[in-house]
Amino acid sequence: MERTPTEGAATRGAGTWIILPTYNEAENLPPISAAILEALPGATLLVVDDSSPDGTGDLADGLAAADPRVRVKHRTAKQGLGKAYLDGFGEALAAGAAIVVQMDADWSHDPAALPSLIAPVEDGAADLVIGSRYTEGGAVEDWGILRRVISRGGSLFAKVVLDLTPNDLTGGFKAWRATTLASVPFDGVRAGGYVFQIEMTYRATRLGARVAEVPITFKDRRVGQSKMSRRIVIEALFVVMGLRWEELRGRGPVPQPE
Repeated sequence: MERTPTEGAATRGAGTWIILPTYNEAENLPPISAAILEALPGATLLVVDDSSPDGTGDLADGLAAADPRVRVKHRTAKQGLGKAYLDGFGEALAAGAAIVVQMDADWSHDPAALPSLIAPVEDGAADLVIGSRYTEGGAVEDWGILRRVISRGGSLFAKVVLDLTPNDLTGGFKAWRATTLASVPFDGVRAGGYVFQIEMTYRATRLGARVAEVPITFKDRRVGQSKMSRRIVIEALFVVMGLRWEELRGRGPVPQPE
């Protein structure tokens, strides 16, 4: 029996889990949660909160009590964006997710782009889809020249050093086929946010994942301050070089035969 258009819209995103790490996002969480579930009404939203002192975790609990599509994972301390994603990934995979999406809670990733982000995975055309600022049709708004250079330069550096195809390797708006995500060993993955994005794409690519990019318009966060720092950028550069060095020594994600 075919579903009507209304029924199809109501279940859009079924089997998809959206992982949303939060730390002091009390002003952003309620409206962005509503926007996410409006874009993908059939999805499950998992908020991973690092004991935010501003009460974000309590707000998330209230959202979950009011809507069964919302779930909350509380962590006892701030342990890094990458670790928050890995914990969320593990919970989504254990629950039987078919597609796992990662995105920020600060409105830099537009929830309205979610259907186009997951479409290549749903259609069987890709195993990992990157919401890309640096592919044709992508854009960045509200950034100064220095931050643009750091972001674009970091992606280009990682692309060249690690011999990768995607243009946007530092962005965090991604959709994963669950089986592909499950094939990436989480042990040893760096927890830093900036380098985490590069490393996960690198590991998935080396394991044979088909990676696609869809254009997005990235906007600077609406509320609060960016969590980017000089230390994070420097860490990313050193880790990228370390990943390449390990691979040259036959110790990469796919070890070379001795």
